[in-house]
Amino acid sequence: MPSLTIPQPPHYVPAPRTKEVLDYADLAIIDLSKAATPEGRAALASELKTALLTHGFFYAINHGYTQAQTDRMFDIADIPISHVPEDEKRAYAGDSKVTGRFEGYKPRQYWHVDAGVRDQQEHYNVNRDINKVPHPQALRPFLPEVDAFIRHNHFNILQPILRLIALSLELPEDTLVNFHDFDVPGGTYARFMKYFPRSEEDEVRTKNVWMKGHKDIGSVTLLWSQPVAALQIQTKEGWRWIRHIDNALIVNAGDTLEFLSGGFYKGTIHRVVQPPQDQRGHTRLGIIYFAYADDHLKLIPLADSPVLQKVGIQRHCEDSEAPTAEQWRIARVSAYGASQLKKSKEEGIEEEVLSGITVKHYN
Repeated sequence: MPSLTIPQPPHYVPAPRTKEVLDYADLAIIDLSKAATPEGRAALASELKTALLTHGFFYAINHGYTQAQTDRMFDIADIPISHVPEDEKRAYAGDSKVTGRFEGYKPRQYWHVDAGVRDQQEHYNVNRDINKVPHPQALRPFLPEVDAFIRHNHFNILQPILRLIALSLELPEDTLVNFHDFDVPGGTYARFMKYFPRSEEDEVRTKNVWMKGHKDIGSVTLLWSQPVAALQIQTKEGWRWIRHIDNALIVNAGDTLEFLSGGFYKGTIHRVVQPPQDQRGHTRLGIIYFAYADDHLKLIPLADSPVLQKVGIQRHCEDSEAPTAEQWRIARVSAYGASQLKKSKEEGIEEEVLSGITVKHYN
């Protein structure tokens, strides 16, 4: 008879909120509870359209998880990082530079950041099919909850957002949902991630940048808000901080949505920097759901959209030469933190060419 006892993970205590005065981005807040009716979705689609065109980032609230459920997921997220021996971690390490897929551990110092400095972030990545690869012993009792969490992200958060995006492009509601089938091959995954403090020497050499400005690879990224200030987005006024909101999601557009929307919605440029003074010395634990389109999908604009027909379509390449979602994922993932970037003619930008398409990194 199965046990009725719910396993209790060690409790993760996050850093206190910063008290420093920071230049925060003014992001829209999308209330997903209003997406239950056609009228509500129509109104939210308009709000989301404005948010994506303004910043490409927005908050999502009323997503179906209570604060207690979210807190427990952060406790679970810390298990593979803080409660698995180093030798066991090596047995479950992925190698994204080779596979072009994030699975298992990404150890610290796997990526080059800048000026010879390597990263201080550790990931544990779980494919949306949690049975695709085995998991460390300490995490196994919690896999049913991880599976439920992944499914909640996909069906109760991602899909409503994809429907709103489709409506904003005046397309049938399920257009983008059909490109993100939970049961077909794809790179979608949940990431449990922890940033560790760096040496002062590394901060100086990288100008306090922990992760250069970039666009995400997939279509939509769901980041569960946490209190350590470090995430910034590029706005017309310059880099702006992202404010923590309890039990909210921070949602942003990625490359794939830019391809599919013909440049109407841009992948959002964002970076991670050293936290403010009163949060330095603390670790920064994050939970992210990275949504990728189905591997076989060819990344060409949704030319049937009346909106795109009115505003015009911007292509990165000819449709005949466009990569599939799988080809783009492999190119971006395998190159990240490994390739030699070249200085652009644009100030503060470095470039690389992947699948014949120029990818920019912002610093």
